[in-house]
Amino acid sequence: MTKGRLFIELDNFRELAESFGAVAPEYDRARPGYPDELFDELERLWGRSLRGARVLDVGAGTGIATRLLAARGADVIAVEPYAGMAAQLLAASPQLPLVRGNGDDLPFHDASADLISYAQAFHWTRPERSVPEAIRVLRPGGALATWWNVHDETVPWVRARVERLSAALPGRYHGYGRITEHTGHFAPAGLAVGHARLRWERRVTVDHVLTDLTSRSFMASLSPEERAPVLAAERAALTADFPDGLVDEPFLLDLTVAVKTG
Repeated sequence: MTKGRLFIELDNFRELAESFGAVAPEYDRARPGYPDELFDELERLWGRSLRGARVLDVGAGTGIATRLLAARGADVIAVEPYAGMAAQLLAASPQLPLVRGNGDDLPFHDASADLISYAQAFHWTRPERSVPEAIRVLRPGGALATWWNVHDETVPWVRARVERLSAALPGRYHGYGRITEHTGHFAPAGLAVGHARLRWERRVTVDHVLTDLTSRSFMASLSPEERAPVLAAERAALTADFPDGLVDEPFLLDLTVAVKTG
């Protein structure tokens, strides 16, 4: 797994987070979704079904996970702080309820939710605030679930890409290493914690991979002139590795489910 930062330094936090608005269509179109097995494991670790559960999907972005939770029968509300991402969510899924807010200050009553989910988003919170907020809003037996799709760096082409991006964007490129630094806040707060890791992959075009890369915060926060040479180098490398233009992207999917027992 990459040694890049998981926690976002405070001086870069707002710049990186707000950069997503400019690439919201690319984010929605190209980011990977999640396999059904993720939600099977979530239910297993939680000990109950998503069907009929009141779910707050926090940091919902463009609604990729929100739609999948709704498809599992959850009564889900998307919670998203940034206007550009929220607008894309509403454009793609106008039927989903959306509340503007963030995990550090949830705009919901005490004991009003069965599940609070963070898909690819918990690292944008301050756990010293977001964990107590989740506990406040969860009902007894409710759960806080966090998960991240992480490219599998045991695969040579993925590892080579990380090395290229680290060299091209020093001090800016970050991956999703040190996930335990976030989930480590759960057990001391009195939550019963379970973990699962899944492996899966998707087959997409080189263009799709580049669009996904464009939607990453370390790229989205660059100017078009700064992005262009990085994307050109990635296109050349991917085309050399996948001359037929189709890329098998391998992922590790890390899931943590923390249950409020009291």
